[in-house]
Amino acid sequence: MNINREKLTAAAAEAAVKLADRLEGCGKLSLSSLPEGNTALVLVDIINGFIKEGAMSCAEIGRIIQPTVLLTEKFRDGGRPIFAFADCHSEGAAEFLSFPVHCLKNTSESEIVSEIKAVGGYTLIQKNSTNGFLEKGWQEVLCKNPQINTFVVCGDCTDICVLQFCLSLKTWFNMSDRASRIIVPVNCVDTYGADGHNADLMNLAAFKIMSDSGIEFVSEITE
Repeated sequence: MNINREKLTAAAAEAAVKLADRLEGCGKLSLSSLPEGNTALVLVDIINGFIKEGAMSCAEIGRIIQPTVLLTEKFRDGGRPIFAFADCHSEGAAEFLSFPVHCLKNTSESEIVSEIKAVGGYTLIQKNSTNGFLEKGWQEVLCKNPQINTFVVCGDCTDICVLQFCLSLKTWFNMSDRASRIIVPVNCVDTYGADGHNADLMNLAAFKIMSDSGIEFVSEITE
């Protein structure tokens, strides 16, 4: 493959700026505008092992905790269902061939952060891979709650676990010829920064892929 690096760099920079402007300009969404009996909140890996401790933690992701707490309280107080995924790996997890050992089962790394624990009201679903959609616990949620077709998704990492879950969920509804809304509040998702993994760039890449698949973005969700 012959790549014109100069043209690629210019095109990528232009696209990134346009997408950033679009995200900064996306409006707020009122929770009251979403159908009460058909809307659920999904929290993806807002756990100690990705924010507070361990080989895969990134303190900067902690910025999503407070807005997610407020949103979780709104769902809880309104009696709307809340589901929380938590990375929870076996010691010989195949995922450790690609990522450092993290979030082992029965360790504090695999626990939901204390701020969200204090709110409560959620159903916990442990997962042993980056894609929580594949877990038996989530398949049971879909089976037992066919009326839910609107999902608000928060968590980390935007470009890994959030991306995979949202794409799988949206395409599952599409496969079934069922209308759905997958909504991501930008203030409640983030990814980590590291060498070779620029957080701003990877967030934008994930937003672009999800948006192209029919997933919606809002700046935040209000009352």
